[in-house]
Amino acid sequence: MTCTEYPGASAPLTSRMILLFATLCAFAVANVYMTQPLLDQIALSLGENESRMGMIITATQTGYALGLMLLVPLGDLINRKRLVTLMLLASSGLLLAASMASSLYGLSGMLSLVGAMAVVVQIIVAFAASLSAPEKRGQVTGIVTSGVVMGILLARLVSGFLAQWAGWRVAIMVSAGAMFLMALLFIRTAPDERKQDSTQSYGQLMLSVFSLWREIPALRSRGILALLIFMNFSVLWTSLVFPLSHAPFSLTTAQIGLFGLAGIAGALAARQAGTLADRGHGQHVTGFALMLLLISWMAMAWGGSSLIALTLGIILLDFAVQAVHVTSQSMIFATRPQATSRLVAAYMFFYSVGSAIGALLATHVWSQFGWTGVCLLGATISVLALLYWLLIDRSRHSQTAD
Repeated sequence: MTCTEYPGASAPLTSRMILLFATLCAFAVANVYMTQPLLDQIALSLGENESRMGMIITATQTGYALGLMLLVPLGDLINRKRLVTLMLLASSGLLLAASMASSLYGLSGMLSLVGAMAVVVQIIVAFAASLSAPEKRGQVTGIVTSGVVMGILLARLVSGFLAQWAGWRVAIMVSAGAMFLMALLFIRTAPDERKQDSTQSYGQLMLSVFSLWREIPALRSRGILALLIFMNFSVLWTSLVFPLSHAPFSLTTAQIGLFGLAGIAGALAARQAGTLADRGHGQHVTGFALMLLLISWMAMAWGGSSLIALTLGIILLDFAVQAVHVTSQSMIFATRPQATSRLVAAYMFFYSVGSAIGALLATHVWSQFGWTGVCLLGATISVLALLYWLLIDRSRHSQTAD
């Protein structure tokens, strides 16, 4: 891709700018996932039980859900370049405060606010989609979303190594510095947008989100799918640290972080799924990916004693989740290109709810039933997602089907 020009842009959307958007997404989304390989270390540091560590992930995802509903729609009302810059700077300050927390409740509270600011990722995705030509929107969304996947990968890898070297507080401090530098880069190099003056109030903007939800069948059905697939995603990545840090593996925090490398398959899937959706194959991609999601838990059921089986399952799960995610976004954005921020807010709200529920379920199931229970939970959610797609999703938005 060389460049894409669309009426929302003040300049062509070049490949360099798309790469900038993807990079920003990587750094911003890292704030949501960087604590996952650190849970065991945080529990020891704060003198807490492992079963309570799900509170950190749930608080972050709860803040993310509130940010999706209250902040992301603003991208359709005000200049997104200024909005993104302010949110990146706020993230930096909040992360610095979180690194100084002395209790689980204090840390969870700060990270809930960090989660709210992390929705800047969705504003960036919507920004890129609105600047793209219709025939390239899925491809651009896939590239930018691949940055999100790489951010999730790097979050676990880098935070794991930093925590092993200097502790979990330093890992969070480094993320605070990265957010500050990203804000400076964005304000200097990001394209501006030609946004028509709007007389719509904030209240009217929020009401319009619910109107879109009511009017667009694809948004409703794909929102439910997002809840289920990201509940699955959260079940894996919240609980994974516990079996890896105990016998028979007894891996260090840095070694656990290396498992994030398996997520590179998800980054590859993100780009290709968007391209296939542009060609009208969104439903085929969805069905294939949901089958892989179920198979991934079958592989990971042997992961309690085999790192190879566990790694294979992680690759399949990340591939499946990101393929469905990118395909869903491409389908939804095509329905109302002028309302991408509100569409992504409504859709991603269900992502955040699913992630929060998955985190709570994962820690409790692990403490009661171990890895076998976690795998059974993940497989059950996968079956529900597949059945929902087969029985409801395909017929609900036939206008976007193959």
